[in-house]
Amino acid sequence: MFQNNTLRLNLPANISVLRILIVEDDPMMQLGLEQSLMAHPQLEIVGQAEDGYLGVQAALKLKPDLVVMDIGLPRLDGIAATQQIKAALPETHVVMLTSHQTDTEIIAALSSGADAYCIKGASVERLLSAIAAAVEGATYLDPQVARRVIDNLKPPSPSGNAANLSGRELEVLKLMVEGLSNPEIAQKLYLSPNTVKTHVRGIMNKLSVDDRVQAAVVALRSGLV
Repeated sequence: MFQNNTLRLNLPANISVLRILIVEDDPMMQLGLEQSLMAHPQLEIVGQAEDGYLGVQAALKLKPDLVVMDIGLPRLDGIAATQQIKAALPETHVVMLTSHQTDTEIIAALSSGADAYCIKGASVERLLSAIAAAVEGATYLDPQVARRVIDNLKPPSPSGNAANLSGRELEVLKLMVEGLSNPEIAQKLYLSPNTVKTHVRGIMNKLSVDDRVQAAVVALRSGLV
């Protein structure tokens, strides 16, 4: 799962030991993470939670320096849990450690406030690099997903007409950025799926993009949401 290591983290001067909360629903993965991270002299596991709701509660209680968070969690997914943790504890860093690799999930995770995105099965050195980058205030992307993110980081097209988005379109766009599907958006806004589909098409036309991920990237970079 993870191999032992002697890699040293460059922690900020005011942090001698990094206090970590693990939010992971797979018992074997949770155990592997705990053993691997506890073997590092600069890391301390202060708590564990097996679903997103309990993860948020644990974070509020323990106030860890960093949370290692899965995405596919029961009750409350890791993206929503990260949003809640970041809103309440903006100084707490979040490293996503997940098997999820779709473009929408990657963008949604980063837009939720995650500081790093690491893929399960990576070496512990790569996970430590993600942790170190997060603590230093940088953003870390696993090499497996970095190229796909870069490919989607197209600057807003000069021909885009973002300023003309309607209030309803901005509401739909915000939920698109959060990773919701058309049926989920329809339920959230009390609209029909066909109406949402029309709004999504209008949004992409006005932003001059080809898909939902590009729309989310333009929205984030342009400060639309």
